[in-house]
Amino acid sequence: MTEDRGWMHSDDPHVVLTAKGMKAMAHPVRMRLVGLLRKHGPSTATRLAEQLGLNSGATSYHLRQLAAAGFVEEDAERGNARERWWRSAHRMTVWTGEDMADEEPETAVGFLRAVLAGHTLTGQRVLDSFETMPREWRKAVDFSDMLLQITPGEAEQLTAELSAVLRRYRRVGAEGPVPEGSEQVSVVVHVLPDAQGPSAPAEGSAE
Repeated sequence: MTEDRGWMHSDDPHVVLTAKGMKAMAHPVRMRLVGLLRKHGPSTATRLAEQLGLNSGATSYHLRQLAAAGFVEEDAERGNARERWWRSAHRMTVWTGEDMADEEPETAVGFLRAVLAGHTLTGQRVLDSFETMPREWRKAVDFSDMLLQITPGEAEQLTAELSAVLRRYRRVGAEGPVPEGSEQVSVVVHVLPDAQGPSAPAEGSAE
């Protein structure tokens, strides 16, 4: 999810998902609400509703559920008697998939479905604006996939190496100037074992 922003007021930069947290976040609208607050800063239910194409009542409900789970909080410095402002309570969310999948498999799958729905929506929004996108950014858009034959350990190592590369380019929320012409870019990483199960050993491979 989106990361460090200067207007956040939590001493803890991240939150580790619990079963309660997954249940609260296992909804595409709530995923988007947290993402918008982390990306753009504090906002009101009315403004967020306009961005999501919802009514403010439904948006307020989802914000209250997120607040109860500790993902968002009221911004008392901005709010008043007429309008409540909300902000993200953390900079990012940490998912410990193997533990959650063992303890709460249905909850974990529900959460990941919401994550996947958010990723799909991000891709759709890019394609909706693709024709009017500056040429240099159209060249940079990438929807690649690659099939690999690797072990579980190699898959973990691959994810760690990709994360290390991404950290080199992370400037969101960092102090100091950013390069001219830069924009916020979403990089989505999926490492997905074959859903049909383990493949047969390749010819000549060790038993």
